[in-house]
Amino acid sequence: MALSLWQAGTTVAAPLLPLWLRRRARRGKEFPARLAERRGIAALPRPAGTLLWLHAASVGESLSALPLLEALKEKRPRLSVLVTTGTVTSARLLARRLGGEGARPEDSGELPVSPWLIHQFVPLDVRAWCDRFLDHWRPDAAVFVESEIWPVMLAALRARRVPAALVNARLSSRSTARWAWVRGLAAEALSSFAVILAQSRADAARLSALSGRTVSSPGNLKLASPPLPADPAELERLSAIIGDRPVWVAASTHAGEEEQVLAAHAAALAAAPNLLLILVPRHPERGEAVAALAAAFGFAAGRRSRREDPAGPVWIADSLGELGLWYRLARGAFVGGSLVPHGGQNPLEPARLGLPVAFGPHTANFAEVAKDLIDAGAATRVADVSGLAAWLQRLVAEPSWAAQAGAAARAAAARGTEALDLTLAALLPLLPEQGCTAE
Repeated sequence: MALSLWQAGTTVAAPLLPLWLRRRARRGKEFPARLAERRGIAALPRPAGTLLWLHAASVGESLSALPLLEALKEKRPRLSVLVTTGTVTSARLLARRLGGEGARPEDSGELPVSPWLIHQFVPLDVRAWCDRFLDHWRPDAAVFVESEIWPVMLAALRARRVPAALVNARLSSRSTARWAWVRGLAAEALSSFAVILAQSRADAARLSALSGRTVSSPGNLKLASPPLPADPAELERLSAIIGDRPVWVAASTHAGEEEQVLAAHAAALAAAPNLLLILVPRHPERGEAVAALAAAFGFAAGRRSRREDPAGPVWIADSLGELGLWYRLARGAFVGGSLVPHGGQNPLEPARLGLPVAFGPHTANFAEVAKDLIDAGAATRVADVSGLAAWLQRLVAEPSWAAQAGAAARAAAARGTEALDLTLAALLPLLPEQGCTAE
């Protein structure tokens, strides 16, 4: 009954959804040239042979899936993969990382394609659109990453007897409470998965309670990701410009957080006048607004998007896919989404590159990872501006402490291969050696 009501509701809403999509496109949230994909209309032919469909909603999920895709490809060399995402940013970042055709980040609609990997935008959860998507692509198996639970699409997969898996699954307490209002719908949707693997013990417990089945936790796939890449030539160029100035990065910051970062930086400048802050907003399109905030603090901040090099005390890195470069220039990193109640961004990315890490009180998205880094002596939890300023001053004044914390961070972040191996072992039985062929 719950599924029928959900499906009926999305079907009734379907005539209005194209208007909503066009509005999102005007705001830069969709590629106008690719809106048809959101209605299940494919832009490319299905490749021959075995096809795995992997859905990762946004940037973090997409990046955590890349090592898994590479491991699957190594085991099944003839495998093709269809990756779907729901955001423009994730599509652009995948294009950069995979280096396929149409991989220019300024593209407004070209498709990132590699010889074995295709990207499309996921259709909205309308039965006719899901059916059209599946009729065209005919996947041999489907993998959903983290928290993407779409009842209509899962029902359509089940009707076609396509095995599905939910990996690196994450379910917050807030999401659990929302799903509890439609527990029957949640249980039916989760029953579509042949495999459910949670990224933490807490997530496994919540998913078990919601689904009525045992859910295991092999670990977090984000632990298995390789270090973020960086352009060696650009790293050398910027290092020469910065010289021996101490640098710190405030990464993936959100609205309401930059003010606190800038205030902490202003306080730290009293003890370290040549300290450089590389401020990386989570959404690069906010670069102008962040520059205005910096100006309010008296900082004339250069911006990466305007090809301005770091000169003053603040530099705004409002670009996409360059975090690996900024981390390699820094002595330490504050990871955003954590001084505001967003749940925190991924602290393993700087840890993997040997940086001491700081984050605020809101780290629910990476609760176990944050605890492990703190317990290892690799990370510091700061409560507010004064706490962040104190961490900054220690970062500059105590190089031996910073070196020890960085080494501990690198060691803690290296403990991720087991999660990848266990996830790979669970997925391989879902994939036939030979899949269907394109018509």
